[in-house]
Amino acid sequence: MREISLDRLKTLVAVADTGSFADAAQALHLSPPTVSLHIADLEERVGALLLSRKRGQIRPTSVGEVLVERARRLLADAEQTLEDIERHAQGLAGRVRIGASTGAIAHLLPQALEAVRLHHPDIDVQVAILTSQETLDRLRRGALDLGLVALPQAPVAGVVIKPWRQDPVMAFLPSHWTRPKYVTPEWLTGQPLILNDSTTRLSRLTTEWFAAAGHHPTPRIEINYNDAIKSLVAAGYGAALLPHEAKNAPLDERIAMHPLRPALWRALGIAHHAGHIEQATQYVLDALWGLQEGTKKTGTRRSPKLGEPVR
Repeated sequence: MREISLDRLKTLVAVADTGSFADAAQALHLSPPTVSLHIADLEERVGALLLSRKRGQIRPTSVGEVLVERARRLLADAEQTLEDIERHAQGLAGRVRIGASTGAIAHLLPQALEAVRLHHPDIDVQVAILTSQETLDRLRRGALDLGLVALPQAPVAGVVIKPWRQDPVMAFLPSHWTRPKYVTPEWLTGQPLILNDSTTRLSRLTTEWFAAAGHHPTPRIEINYNDAIKSLVAAGYGAALLPHEAKNAPLDERIAMHPLRPALWRALGIAHHAGHIEQATQYVLDALWGLQEGTKKTGTRRSPKLGEPVR
């Protein structure tokens, strides 16, 4: 059977509901001949009589009743689909896929997700735990919408990378250790270390910090999950160098956090597709830009507009 127009089905339902071609025409703002044409077209395509006249009233035949029932469902589904698409187009609903490191997911990203949930509860944010390189690769392939990545990064075709925030890298030490006020590469080199592995930007950053002072320590263990690292520090297994991302985050009493000398900063960027950004993705971006406070530069920075260079 050839395809059936939704307009024809809508006409059939209106005739079945009103019991009159004239009333259906008035309800649909159509002329009576157009209503008759729609019904005739449907009957030709179905190959059966859909409406019959009984005692001056038009009623569906048995075949017509089946089609009317199905037509109601189809029309309701079509209406719901249009409403859903409109909500997506307005950014009131949709799916946003984000790639980020475990550190960002543990402290920074939840703050942005809470803001999105409060103002746009129908936006579904899906988070993948990835390295910066994995995040950028998936963005390039279209498998992600946003990414939180360590900086600096080489340019990636089709991807915009903007500086987001800088957080101080701190020494996380077992609280029972005797420790200096400021932790230096010289002092830390003589301690058992728990560091991120060499695949991460943080590992390269801390390696450069030690190397600048002429030290190349071998860590006791390398692991990429910051919460696991903190647990090992709390157990007295060693010292760690980690970004301090949340000022008011509670710290285990078995851990002492101390500043480094010279100071060390971990820079993060936000990456997204070049060109048009879906509205739902923009809402998540806005929430992330709201987390720039507490970075190396004092005060808050205005969120850059799309296409605006970041200084």
